[in-house]
Order: sequence, then C-alpha cells, then structure tokens
Amino acid sequence: MTAIWAHRGASAYAPENTLPAFELALKMGANGLELDVQRTADGQLVVIHDETINRTSNGFGKVVEQTLEELRGADFSHGFPGRRNTKIPLLRDVLDLARGTSATVNIELKNTVELYPGLEHDVLAAVADAGMLDQTLFSSFNHYSLANLRGRVSPDHLGLLSSDGLYEPWEYAQWFGAGAVHPHYLALRNPDFVWLCHERGIKVHAWTVNNDEDALWLKNIGVDAIITNFPDRLGETVRRGYL
Repeated sequence: MTAIWAHRGASAYAPENTLPAFELALKMGANGLELDVQRTADGQLVVIHDETINRTSNGFGKVVEQTLEELRGADFSHGFPGRRNTKIPLLRDVLDLARGTSATVNIELKNTVELYPGLEHDVLAAVADAGMLDQTLFSSFNHYSLANLRGRVSPDHLGLLSSDGLYEPWEYAQWFGAGAVHPHYLALRNPDFVWLCHERGIKVHAWTVNNDEDALWLKNIGVDAIITNFPDRLGETVRRGYL
C-alpha cells in the first residue's frame, strides 16, 4: 500500500509545521509526518519551512537571526480560525508527539538558502536523543549535507530531494548511498521511473500531491509514499483505489 505522509502536517486544515497540524495528521491516520528544520540564533532546532517568519506568522525577520524566545513571541496561526497564539515548535516537540506511533518522521534539512553549518549533525543528535532513529528519514535538497550523514545512519534513512528531472536518479541514489529519492511528482512521468528505482532497491516518495487523480496514478505506478496537504482525503482515495 502506498503510504500517505502529511506535508508540514495536515497543512490544509491547520497552520503548517505546527503541533496542531501534526496532531491532526496523526488523528487522520497519516502514515508519516513531513517537516522542515532550521536553527535559531541561540542554536535551537525549530520546525519551519521558510527562512523568514514573514509568511507564516505575524512576526518578521530571519529564523537564523532570532532566538527561540524571540520566535515564540510571534503567532504562527497563519490565519486559521481558532488557532490563535500557535507557537513555533521545537524539533523535539514533534519527535515527542510521534514517539509511540507507527508514523515515519521525514525531516527535511532546510539548509540550501541558509547553510546552517553542521545542521545535519545537530538534527541527528536530537533524533538519537529522542530514541527515534528507527522511525526517522532525513531528506534535503542539499545533498552535501546528506552526504555528511552517510555511515552514521543507514541508507534507508536518507532521501534525496529533487525538484527537476534528474537523469537516471536510481543510478545516482545507488552511487550516493541513499535508500530513497524524493522527486516532485511530475518527474514521475518519465517512463519506468518507479520501476527502475525499485529494481535497484530505491524507494520513491513523491511531493506535493493534492489531487485525487494524481494520487491514484501514483499508487498505480507503485510510488512508496505520497506527501500531501490533505492526508485524510488522499488517504481515503488511495485506500479505496478509485475516485
């Protein structure tokens, strides 16, 4: 069965990358939680996608230039009714939430615009400290960062993110030592993409899919996980197998 991973939590229904969104995703039966991690000025690992807090909060400025206390002075409800005074979560908060569930935690290292030297090591240490290594997958568009985790986690816990069509990504992933590729779902229109990945033991986790027809197509070609803002609706569609 194709797994359903909630993109920044159930982000169609609650503020993205917040505890309410992750809690709701688990209640909706999501098989995984996808989230983004950055580092504050005082070295705290926080869950947020953008390099600034401008879009998702009533605050302003870069994550890297603010302390956790300063960031938690902002409201991250992002216009969702009934969610006022939602705070930015620590990575540890989300790990604690997922512990004891069967959900995969897909942590995207957001270190392409802001490089955050050593972010991957800090995140790995936090995951290990939380006892969540077996349940966690590390992904990034910064493959140099993921390369620093080789030998410290198994290949099955590394996912190579890509937004455009990589040439023979199954060959690249096998050479790199990653057990999964995370392409934009439209890249899977290339013939036999999923089959060729599976032939080499590489899993395929596609982002970000919010259309039921696309979800059924991806299920039918054997995608291992669909990352979506609508884990309830797409989850039901995938389980049912028809529109």
